[in-house]
Amino acid sequence: MSWTFADVKGHVLGVVLIVAVFAAVLVLDPLKWTNMASPIRSVVAVGAMVRSVQWDRVGIYLVSVENGPSVLIKDKRLHLIGSRISIERVTRDNGTIFYRFPE
Repeated sequence: MSWTFADVKGHVLGVVLIVAVFAAVLVLDPLKWTNMASPIRSVVAVGAMVRSVQWDRVGIYLVSVENGPSVLIKDKRLHLIGSRISIERVTRDNGTIFYRFPE
């Protein structure tokens, strides 16, 4: 299949969008590495309720934190929907906050 300059001009928008998406992924990925390298400053136990789950080798749980937001937490262990649980609110030195199930 031979390409002409007119054919290439017709696909420029798609190529630019794909390059922009890859560039955004490469720019945002170091932020994740920075957060993982920052030491943990505090761990606080908080109460929560499991609202829903999506299971595919690892469960992704939608958890409602008492007096707070709903968050997504990954875990390989099973937790019943509607059950009250204790989770950990983890704060890193750089100010990043995330939630996890206790080990």
